[in-house]
Amino acid sequence: MVFITDLWSEHTPWPFNQIPKSYSFLVKHGPLWKMAYYGTAPRLVHQSNFAATSTFIAREVAKGLMKYQPDIIISVHPLMQHVPLRILRSRGLLDKIVFTTVVTDMSTCHPTWFHKLVTRCYCPTTDVAKRAMKAGLKQTQIKIYGLPVRPSFIKPVRPKDELRRELGMDEDLPAVLLIGGGEGMGPIEATARALGDLLNDEGVPTGQILVICGRNKKLANKLSAINWKIPVKVKGFVTKMEECMGACDCVITKAGPGTIAEAMIRGLPIILNDYIAGQEAGNVPYVVENGCGKYSKSPKAIAKIVADWFGPKADELKTMSQNALKLARPDSVFKIVHDMHELVKQRSLLSEYSCTA
Repeated sequence: MVFITDLWSEHTPWPFNQIPKSYSFLVKHGPLWKMAYYGTAPRLVHQSNFAATSTFIAREVAKGLMKYQPDIIISVHPLMQHVPLRILRSRGLLDKIVFTTVVTDMSTCHPTWFHKLVTRCYCPTTDVAKRAMKAGLKQTQIKIYGLPVRPSFIKPVRPKDELRRELGMDEDLPAVLLIGGGEGMGPIEATARALGDLLNDEGVPTGQILVICGRNKKLANKLSAINWKIPVKVKGFVTKMEECMGACDCVITKAGPGTIAEAMIRGLPIILNDYIAGQEAGNVPYVVENGCGKYSKSPKAIAKIVADWFGPKADELKTMSQNALKLARPDSVFKIVHDMHELVKQRSLLSEYSCTA
């Protein structure tokens, strides 16, 4: 049986239970987020912070953990290694409960992701694995399986024309996917308008746009009301991103690790238009230096890149697609789960042996 819980929101007292909400506020205010991120990065700072925090929240977090009687704990949050591991150690449970960390940042990541007492730390890239080693983890604690993405991305890709037909797109025109994330953030409208101007050769469309607006209904309505000169399909929140990506030839997105990993699986060259300071900063050179895409914050410059890819620089688009596929790790989630299963099996065999010995 699998239980999913947000220990910060559900099992810590006020004001600690407000931490998840404060994240959304901080990332929207860049300077504040930079101060919080880089200010807590030094080990001396975050370890003493966790030591102080543990005093206030340990009892509640312990209750939150122990009510499930887990065989394995999987942490997918950088702030949830130190406190639970401290609890397990104080209760003598480190040998009984497997504790694993799944790091969801691809390059630069906060040092609070790493703790020497973990059973296993799953790193998406060698960059992150090197950071784990620098933080004091041993080679035996680290596995590099790639970033876990939804299992639907492992299925074979259906033909582009078929997917485009289902999405109401033009079957033959090259397509760019413009993603605004779950909340439809970023300069989506300005980028779409710039693309609409440049993917148009004297009234003849040279490309088409599929825009994902997420939960931003106001943006979706605004884009749908525009009289476009090229085919533009506007979608709200989508659950089948693998089909949207499969229907397109390149993607414009902010530097979120999940979207980057999914785009690589689909062989989509990536244009990054923004990133969150700190944990997403390293994703930009990761994409650019591996020849999988480009970075620009200018809607007009982005539109020019796409227009070139759909015209005179079609070879560059093809090369970048091949480079993306080389880095793709579609089976990462299965490898991680399989390894976790083996860890739990080994631990239960050890405890059986110690009981009979």
